[in-house]
Amino acid sequence: IQTDEGRMKKKVKCPVKRPASSDEDSDMERNFTLFERQETKTDDQHERREEEEESAEEGEESTADEEDDPEEGEDFDDSIFVSFYSELSHMSFEDVLKLQNKVGTKVYNKVKHNSCSGPEPSEKRKRLNKNRPMEVSAKRPVQFLRQVVSAKKSTLRDPRFDDLSGEYKADIFEKTYSFINDIKLREKEKKLKKAKSERKKEKLQFLVKRMENQERARLSHEHQRNRELELKRKQRERALPQELKKLQLLEKYQDLKRSGKLENFLTKKRKRNAAKDRRKLPPKQHSNAPRGFHGPH
Repeated sequence: IQTDEGRMKKKVKCPVKRPASSDEDSDMERNFTLFERQETKTDDQHERREEEEESAEEGEESTADEEDDPEEGEDFDDSIFVSFYSELSHMSFEDVLKLQNKVGTKVYNKVKHNSCSGPEPSEKRKRLNKNRPMEVSAKRPVQFLRQVVSAKKSTLRDPRFDDLSGEYKADIFEKTYSFINDIKLREKEKKLKKAKSERKKEKLQFLVKRMENQERARLSHEHQRNRELELKRKQRERALPQELKKLQLLEKYQDLKRSGKLENFLTKKRKRNAAKDRRKLPPKQHSNAPRGFHGPH
């Protein structure tokens, strides 16, 4: 074995290309047999080591001597692997296939994969305390678009159907945005003057007429509403005080109903009326007083 090992080291130092021959095949077969022997030897060593660990109390000197052997075997394994790969690199693909057929694919793959496999993965680190937070590995790169703090999602709000926008009142809306209709009418008239094609002119004329009709209808509606208000005002002035009070109460009731404060108002009113009724009741007589006693005259 020592002579083979020395010869293999020389080959590693000065590799020379040479044609495939029967000597090379015999060397490779010898290497494979050495691999198999070494594997059996390492298995025996593992078994021995387990037995020695069980019987560690009996003698520590024997375990120390036997633990030195696997180190020598490991050095031997490394040298054989180096020579094996150096010879494989100089061999042609055809020679490698021949060698694989001679030795057997199972043995060939086993030796090759065992040599390629690196060191065994280290055990997973355990937390010292189970309540400690988990440590993130620093080897993994941090994501570029990571979310450190969860931000609240912005909710879309439609002002038409939201109570925060307030209650819709047609009268106030018409007064505040009445200028928009005037601007639209002016823009349409300008476009009508600049338009050249008859089709476009007809379309714009139709839009202008429709807007004018809408404005006319709005004005007539407003005029009618003003007339009704004036009539109501005159009726109040002519009405008797009792009827006037009824009308005022009716208006107040309608306002409270619109604002949603009607229930609170009615409960307070009932409490006040109940207190007034209690005051009107006669005072209760004390039970301890004698029968014919009605108090001082």
